[in-house]
Amino acid sequence: MKRFYLKTMGCQMNDHDSEVITGLLLSLGYEATDQVGDADLILYNTCCVRENPERKVYGHIAAFRKLKEQNPQLVIGICGCMTQQKQELEKILQQLPHVDLIFGTHNIHRLPELLERAQNGEKVVEIWDEGQYDEGQDLRDGLPVQRSHGLKAFVNVIYGCTNFCTYCIVPYVRGKEHSRLPERILDDVANLAREGYKEVTLLGQNVNAYGKDLSLDTSFSTLLRKVNTIDGLARIRFTTSHPRDMGDDLIAALADLDKVCEHLHLPVQAGSNTLLRRMNRGYTREYYLGLVERVRQAVPGISLTTDLIVGFPGETDEDFQETLSLVKEVGFDSAFTFIYSPREGTPATKYPNQVPEELKKERIYQLIELQNDISAQHMQRLVGTTQEVLIEGATQEGVIGRTRTNRQVHLSGSRELLGSLLEVEITEASTWSLQGRIL
Repeated sequence: MKRFYLKTMGCQMNDHDSEVITGLLLSLGYEATDQVGDADLILYNTCCVRENPERKVYGHIAAFRKLKEQNPQLVIGICGCMTQQKQELEKILQQLPHVDLIFGTHNIHRLPELLERAQNGEKVVEIWDEGQYDEGQDLRDGLPVQRSHGLKAFVNVIYGCTNFCTYCIVPYVRGKEHSRLPERILDDVANLAREGYKEVTLLGQNVNAYGKDLSLDTSFSTLLRKVNTIDGLARIRFTTSHPRDMGDDLIAALADLDKVCEHLHLPVQAGSNTLLRRMNRGYTREYYLGLVERVRQAVPGISLTTDLIVGFPGETDEDFQETLSLVKEVGFDSAFTFIYSPREGTPATKYPNQVPEELKKERIYQLIELQNDISAQHMQRLVGTTQEVLIEGATQEGVIGRTRTNRQVHLSGSRELLGSLLEVEITEASTWSLQGRIL
């Protein structure tokens, strides 16, 4: 039996793409391995949102040249977002000549044929600029999927992005937005519920844009209401939401629907109107703060998380202080913080006044320290409260679960509790996790 080693980098969309790739490879008779030296196929599903993951790909794949020399039948492949960029593709071909198979984000369904050609000695490079689909349908629909978790599952609702934030490469590598038909999504979720999955996360680069490209009279809030009626399902999550497209209908759905978890990931990126405008985010600081207030009025106790970029071109000390003040004012439960990374082909790479790397590092350390303090305060407030926890995993010490607000809880217990929804008293808190006692 042939074995494959699959390395995934990047976002939850990439995670789900890798579940499809794994499903396809298993259907071809392959077996997964976590040992590179045992693999007949090494495949890297790549991310290009920031520079660091790209550097890792070149470093790792270069080191596999010796494996290829020892085993000429070994197939080495690269797929995902990096390959969709023309300059990166040329760099891969030049610097990594021992790579046999290269494909992109739009033609995953072609993997069986492409792999067969690579196994026969052909150097295979196939990148599609756009996906091929009719309204609401995609060639990725119906492919085998090997879920990475037995209780939680990702379900794509919309592919691509058309926001074109000036720092972001995603629209160029993932293509324009196109929504799946609601009946296909509902079938996927219903099948997962029948198979015993307790929680689904509805995925999209911008889930709030769901339905805008369809001729049907539908929206993301309408879809949520339909998913909420599916028997056997306990929890619904979704990511990512764009603040500009978050209307009162979606806020009402958050408040009304019992299976939709009280957690909203709402990337703000910066607290300065000057930067938000230069980023092409399509909203102001005041709009964002007003949106947060409306969400918290509708769903008291909701967990709010965000993305923040430090060191965007032209960011002044005043701009950075405005980001810090917004973080204090909102009081995010947690935040993904990033140093601005120039992406070839995006407008921001040509902006003047690029921020020095040392200054970027100073600022991000300040931001992380501030956010960690706020996160720790949120966690401490939960001590003594009762939370509903879905038990998702087991360790040598006990079991691990998550609250509806997406906080990790460690508990005493055995594997028999996996999949249970339990009432738990929170007894201890740290910045990143909680300890609890099953009631």
